[in-house]
Amino acid sequence: MTDAEFLAALESATLPEAAFNHAGHVRAAWLYLRQGSFPEALAKVSAALRAYATAHGKPDRYHETITVAFLALINERLQLRGDGGDWRSFLEANHDLLDRRLLMHYYRPETLASSAARRVFILGEFRDQPFGS
Repeated sequence: MTDAEFLAALESATLPEAAFNHAGHVRAAWLYLRQGSFPEALAKVSAALRAYATAHGKPDRYHETITVAFLALINERLQLRGDGGDWRSFLEANHDLLDRRLLMHYYRPETLASSAARRVFILGEFRDQPFGS
């Protein structure tokens, strides 16, 4: 499936759920970030994910903190390392983005599991010690 076909299927909610696993979410974020700025991509990916979840009868699946945090990580990679030229090349150079546990470097599990983190973006947490100590 081409990148354009992938986004069209996502936006029309015709993309099969099996094709929209974590890698699919990362691909969508990568595609939106290649099209515009971080704020533009955030608006597009958030709208697409919410609409897709709703169309599939799971409106409560959308998670704001995970969406924003992964988008920020993908954007960082794009800005510092480039887009790889295509999806597969980007993925090969950034395979750690496929690890759903990646955000555990920034958040405690209970924070990500909270209803607050699902509703609003929560900035990553530092370790137990205060910054600079």
